[in-house]
Parts: sequence; structure tokens; C-alpha cells
Amino acid sequence: MTDHVAIRPGTPEDSGGIEAIYPLAFPDEELLPLVRDLLAAPDVITSLVAEIDGDVVGHVIFSRCGIDGTTSGASLLGPLAVTPSRHGRGVGSTLVRAGLKLLENANVQSVFVLGDPAYYGRFGFEAERGVEAPYPMPSEWASAWQSIRLFDSVAPLEGKLTVPEQWRDPALWSD
Repeated sequence: MTDHVAIRPGTPEDSGGIEAIYPLAFPDEELLPLVRDLLAAPDVITSLVAEIDGDVVGHVIFSRCGIDGTTSGASLLGPLAVTPSRHGRGVGSTLVRAGLKLLENANVQSVFVLGDPAYYGRFGFEAERGVEAPYPMPSEWASAWQSIRLFDSVAPLEGKLTVPEQWRDPALWSD
């Protein structure tokens, strides 16, 4: 049975709930510094939370980006986290779909993600070949660098993704 998931923009009052999710969802990664930095710079992000029965159970960030040599509107999806006890209940999918719709309505043309192709492929993400990640990545991560075009008329893009300062740590892009 699927719980009713309410999606809404994140607020400063959500910080405790948001910060509780990431260590549970990613016990082997230290994502809280990145999340805190992104949330402190709301002009570069869209932050959405998922609530069930008033509890924050999921969170996603979409950072505004660019592509060198183009005027194409772009965004980077991530991090995305869901409380482990809510995995498999559609919370993450609902967050991603809501975020993509918001970005489409804001005329963002392309969204990029470094993530599991099996997971993100269900939303229409495909391996990205034309736009480079901001930093070199291990070759085994090549299939994890993906994108989705939110408008059919978007021509294939080439260049390098330009990211906000918070994402400019090469360690975020390597193992």
C-alpha cells in the first residue's frame, strides 16, 4: 500500500528533518556539508521535501546550472534521499517527478544526474554523451552520468556543465 506523499518546497524549518534523512539513506557518504551549503544558497537551488503524516521522509535538490557555450537552461539533480523505512513506496519517484515538472514549468531545458541508471532511467534519463560533467569521473561511472531533455525541441547539447560553487569540489565527482 502506498502512503499519501505530500510534496512541497523545503523551508528552513525542515532542516532538522532533512538532516536526519541523509546519514540514514547514505551511511557511507558524508553528504550533509553539501546539503547544508546548497540550502544556504537558495538562489541556486530548488529544494523539495516529501511528507507523510507531517513527517519529512524525503528530500531532493535541483541546482541551477549552465552549459559552456550555450544559453540552455540546465539543472543538476541531487542529492536525493529518502528515509530507508520508506524505500520502495514511491517517495523518491514522487519527488523526482514533481521536481522535473517544476523545472519544465520554469523553462529549464535539461536536467543532469550522476546516479543509478536503473533508477533514473524510469524517468527518462539516458546516458549523457555530449555534455561533460564538471570534473573527470572514474570510467566505471560513465553510465551513471545521465540527462533528460524536458522539451522535445532541445537539440543535442555539447560542452561542459557549469555548476554552482557548492558543487565545485572534485571529490564530489570521483571515488
